[in-house]
Amino acid sequence: MIRVLVVDDDFMVARIHRGFVERTPGFEVVGVAHNAAEALVAVEELAPDLVLLDVYLPDVLGLDLLQQMREVKPDVDVIVISAAREAETVRRALRGGIVHYLIKPFSYDDLRQRLVHYQEAYGQLAVAEAEADQADVDRVFGGASGPTASARLPKGFSAETLRLVEEALRGAGTDLSAAETGEVVGIARVSARRYLEHLVTLGRAEVRLKYGEVGRPERRYAWR
Repeated sequence: MIRVLVVDDDFMVARIHRGFVERTPGFEVVGVAHNAAEALVAVEELAPDLVLLDVYLPDVLGLDLLQQMREVKPDVDVIVISAAREAETVRRALRGGIVHYLIKPFSYDDLRQRLVHYQEAYGQLAVAEAEADQADVDRVFGGASGPTASARLPKGFSAETLRLVEEALRGAGTDLSAAETGEVVGIARVSARRYLEHLVTLGRAEVRLKYGEVGRPERRYAWR
């Protein structure tokens, strides 16, 4: 589970962003801070993996806080979420080593995509062996090594739908049937089963057979 700290001076906005994060499988909000002082204490005491950081805070500019947080916890990752659109602000944030920069206002899907990228790219790099290969690095920086992920998908598959199925399975905490997965993702049972079987082929999921009193056993799927 990825531990997230939300930092925003607007109480209502912070509540909305907290809700967005908590809707995303694999993430939990461990704290909310409304100014830089609270954020520094939270980083030290709660040790989040990821901070959603607003630029405009009442006591310290968020980009200055970014450096202070790194002094407290050098390995903390940051996604800047701000209404600040100035090119220099964006450049400074990038030089500070942020993961993403998301301009307000944004939808849940906008944030979810950034969170999923962080989860997949940085998570895989964290569990890599002593050396990362080019594919590991490309996932972090958004590049591509060889054919794109979409090009490697079976005909008729959508990379976005596959990602949603992965999220549903990974965040379920138990095994799911194709029908249950389809209901979570919003696709037909037959389509969900095709994506689930593809994940089994890739070695990302496993099949568990559930036997009833009569009839054929139900195929259920679990994240590996």
